[in-house]
Amino acid sequence: MKTLYIVRHAKSSWEYSGIEDIDRPLKKRGIKDAYLMSKFLSKKVDRPDVFISSSANRALHTAVIFCENFEYPLANLQIKRQLYSFSDGYLVKTVNALDDGFNSAIIFSHDHGINTFVNKFGNTPIAHVATCGIIGLQFDEKHWKNIKKGKTFLSEFPKNHK
Repeated sequence: MKTLYIVRHAKSSWEYSGIEDIDRPLKKRGIKDAYLMSKFLSKKVDRPDVFISSSANRALHTAVIFCENFEYPLANLQIKRQLYSFSDGYLVKTVNALDDGFNSAIIFSHDHGINTFVNKFGNTPIAHVATCGIIGLQFDEKHWKNIKKGKTFLSEFPKNHK
């Protein structure tokens, strides 16, 4: 059995002009939501075996907050530039390439790629994964490269915890 948590980065800020999209920071609300959701998840599930984040500032900051609340060493956080993508292709490649020694993983990424991925690989339709939303999927597989349709067992959003 393989367990995957997909987290959309927390709410980012558009208030800074002249910075690239990849460098956009989190808003204060995003930081609060990341703490809220990471505390919730850390009390509900065992710590995932591996944490992987897009290299975008907003995703990385979200991942760092989750690492803190799960007591996951920041030195072990994997950062993948290819996850800074708005299609599910690199997300699928990242999951398929996971070491089979990991039975669980948490990945921090972006809007459209996440929405497509969770609907393609989960069994519960999700119209939109809101910022800092967490989707949990389980796959009855021994190898990450073999995942197909799994079971959506978790769908949590900040608005449900305020």
